[in-house]
Amino acid sequence: MAILEILEYPDPRLRTVAAPVAAVTDAIRRQADDMLETMYAAPGIGLAATQVDFHQRLLVIDVSEDQSQPLVFINPEIVAADGLAKNDEGCLSVPEIYEAVERAETIRVKALNREGKTFELEAEGLLAVCIQHEMDHLEGKLFVDYLSDMKRQRLKKKLAKARKRDAELAARETR
Repeated sequence: MAILEILEYPDPRLRTVAAPVAAVTDAIRRQADDMLETMYAAPGIGLAATQVDFHQRLLVIDVSEDQSQPLVFINPEIVAADGLAKNDEGCLSVPEIYEAVERAETIRVKALNREGKTFELEAEGLLAVCIQHEMDHLEGKLFVDYLSDMKRQRLKKKLAKARKRDAELAARETR
């Protein structure tokens, strides 16, 4: 397995709409395994293939406390949604930023698993939020798209400042 590079906002590749997975192959299973390893190392609770510059409809999630319940969703689609809830969200592609986003409170998702078998899952709470968040990535959408223009501009400046700070620290360490 390998740790993959996670693209960061505002990288334009994050706006790519993912294509359906044509067949669940060993290569797709390896990609899912690499994504799980990357997600755990980040650390995070969800990761969409788009975030690692792999533009197919694949996402991985594990909302368990001890990273013991990895879920793989291939070609996921939400078949039912109910209620609305507003929760703070963060994103591995938008590091250190958390903002409130309104999403469906409960969902039913249909997808293929690692073996290519269709399954349906009813989700609520954190799992429902995470699935919706990661599915947005597959459509080229980020949680910051739910924010006002002013908040998004402030966020871009904050991230640019953090990247500049990190680059300066890295330069000092190499001297």
